[in-house]
Amino acid sequence: MRENVFLSAAAARFKQKGTAIKKLFLLGLILTLALGGCANYSNTGKGATYGTAGGAAAGAILGQIIGGNTKSTLIGTAAGAVIGGLAGAGIGTMMDQQEADMRQALAQSEAVAVKREGDMLALTFKSDVTFDVNSATIRPGFYTELQQVAQILNKYPETTIQVIGHTDSTGSEAYNQTLSERRASSVKNALTQYGVLASRINATGLGESSPIADNNTDYGRQQNRRVELRINPTSN
Repeated sequence: MRENVFLSAAAARFKQKGTAIKKLFLLGLILTLALGGCANYSNTGKGATYGTAGGAAAGAILGQIIGGNTKSTLIGTAAGAVIGGLAGAGIGTMMDQQEADMRQALAQSEAVAVKREGDMLALTFKSDVTFDVNSATIRPGFYTELQQVAQILNKYPETTIQVIGHTDSTGSEAYNQTLSERRASSVKNALTQYGVLASRINATGLGESSPIADNNTDYGRQQNRRVELRINPTSN
């Protein structure tokens, strides 16, 4: 009987706090979206913004649930904001530095394109330079770029790497799928030979399913034949 009374009281108290918790959570989301939408923020700044707002919201909720009062909510909000902001800024800074190192190392390469998408760093290897036609054997001349990429990946072990192979639409869909997988595996194997841990790398092939250009033209097919590296911080 006493347990039922206790549970009923706890449920009533949580219900009373529910509206406040929802408001705090929504406020955190609004801050995250509003501040994150500013175009002039650097990647490091965005990371800190996202982390601070998200951390504050989470801290507020935990403070309210645990303490059940305004003081606990404020303490939780402050703690969450600080922790979240530091974590977000740290990730952004690390990815900024890795991007700068990649661009410097590959500045003279015509075979690799470097692109930043949020906290993800994307590298595109042109298959016409990386592989011979219908082959998954890496051309000897491309190992220099792969070694440079591996050296930087080893410098930033707090990231994971996804290797994705792509083809144009020439040939059968089944053949293209297999070829894209083999090429992705070849790149993964080369990176591991240069010291990148295999556990950090996931290799997959998408065949002809994800074109970035028109397969009806020679130029378009050339663009579609590629291998991509997507580098993400491990906390993502």
